[in-house]
Amino acid sequence: MKKTEKLGPKGNLISGHLKDFQRDPLQFMQKLAEDYGEIARFKFGPFQDVYLISNPELIKQVLVTKQKNFVKSRDLTILKPIIGEGLLTSEKGHHLKQRRLIQPHFKREHIRSYGEDMIKTTEEYMKSWKEKEERVLSKDMMNITLGIISKTMFNMNLEEGYDVIGPPIETVMKLAVKRMRSLAQLPLWIPTKTNRNYKRAIDELDHVLFSIIENRRSHKGKSEDLLGVLMDAKDDSNGEVMSNQQLRDELMTIFLAGHETTANALSWTFYLLAQHPEVEKKLHREIDSVIGSNPLSPNHYKELTYAQNIISEALRLYPPAYVIGRQVDKTVNIGGIQLNKGDMTLISQYVMHRRREYFDQPDNFIPERFENQFTDTLPPYTYFPFGGGPRVCIGNHFALMEAVLVLVCIARHFKIKLTPSNQTIKAQPLITLRPKGGINVILEKRS
Repeated sequence: MKKTEKLGPKGNLISGHLKDFQRDPLQFMQKLAEDYGEIARFKFGPFQDVYLISNPELIKQVLVTKQKNFVKSRDLTILKPIIGEGLLTSEKGHHLKQRRLIQPHFKREHIRSYGEDMIKTTEEYMKSWKEKEERVLSKDMMNITLGIISKTMFNMNLEEGYDVIGPPIETVMKLAVKRMRSLAQLPLWIPTKTNRNYKRAIDELDHVLFSIIENRRSHKGKSEDLLGVLMDAKDDSNGEVMSNQQLRDELMTIFLAGHETTANALSWTFYLLAQHPEVEKKLHREIDSVIGSNPLSPNHYKELTYAQNIISEALRLYPPAYVIGRQVDKTVNIGGIQLNKGDMTLISQYVMHRRREYFDQPDNFIPERFENQFTDTLPPYTYFPFGGGPRVCIGNHFALMEAVLVLVCIARHFKIKLTPSNQTIKAQPLITLRPKGGINVILEKRS
C-alpha cells in the first residue's frame, strides 16, 4: 500500500472531487485507498471535507467505539421522504427505542418460520420457466425478493406484491439516486417534473401501506406476518406500541432494504456461478447430497454449507451495501487526524473486501475461502457486508437464509448460462450495487 505525505488528491476549486466520484465511485475509492492509505481526504464541492477510511481498527472506531460522535450522512436525509424516521435514517434515542422494539423479531429462530414462504414464493415464480428460455435474471431476482418480502411482511401473494408495490418502488429508487448524486438538490416543494414524479410515487406507496395498516387494525385477529409482529411489539419500559406512522416508516425501511439488497446479491451470485462452472457443479453435488429427491425445507439450510459460502463470497466481491456514510456530529480524533463537526466519513465494504492484505487473490471468486470459520481469522471490520456496530443490518440473518434458499431452489432445477452479449457486466453503484443493464441469461434444465 502506497502512502504519501498528503492526505488526498488536489480537486477542482468549485466541485472538489465530486465529478470524479460520480464518474466511477468504486474505482475512485479503490484508487484513493491504494494511493493515500488508511485515511484519505477529498471534497464534495468547495466546503464538504470527506474522509475515506480503509483500516479495520479505524472503521471500528467510527462504527462502534466512537460512534456517538457521528450521525448518519447527510445523503440519507434525501431518503427521508421515502422511509421517514425508520431504522435506516432515525438517530440516537428514537433509533434505540425502535431497534429495541424490532430486534427480538429478527432472531434466527423467528426467521426460520419465514423459510417456507421463501421457498414457496420462489418455486411458484419458477413454474413458468422453460428450457433454453432467455430471461433477464436480475429482474427475476427483484420479482422473487419482492414476492418474499410482500408475503412475509403483509401476507400478500406474489402477484399482489409486485403489481401494487413494484412500480412506485422502482420510481422512487431511481429518482432518489439522482438527488443524492447532485451537488445541490432543489427542495421537493419546487414543482419540477422530477419532483412531481418523486412525490407522486411516494404518495402511491403511502396509500398502499396506510391502507394495509388500517385494514389490519380493523381486523382484531392475530397475524404471524411481520406487520402483525410489529403491531404487537411493545416497548418494555412503558408498554407503548407503534403508531401508524412509525409502522409505515419501519415497514418501508425493511421493505426497501430487504427487497433491493437481496435481489442484487442473488443476481451477482448467479452471474459469478455462470462464469465458474466448476463452482456450480460443486453446488449441484451438495444439493443432491443434502436434499436428494426430497422437497427443499428451511431445515436444510444448516447443511447447505457450500451454498452459504457461495453467498458469502458473492457478498465479498459485490456487496449490495457497498459504502457507509457518517457525518461528524462532535469533533473527534480518528487515526491521529481531527475530524470536525460537519465533516463526512466514508467506509467502503467494496474497497475493504478486495484488500490484498486480508484476501488472497482478492478479485477472484473462491467460495472455498470461507471454509473453517475463515471470517474468525480476519480483523473485525475487514469483511462486513451488513455493516456493523449498533446500526448493523437488523435483517442480516433473514437475508442470508433467503439468499441461500432462493439460490438452492433455482440451482436444483436449472443451470444458468450468460447470453453471448452479456459475458461481462459492470457494477453500477446506485443506492445499492446493481448489475448495470441487468443480467441476461439462458436457462438449461438439469437432467
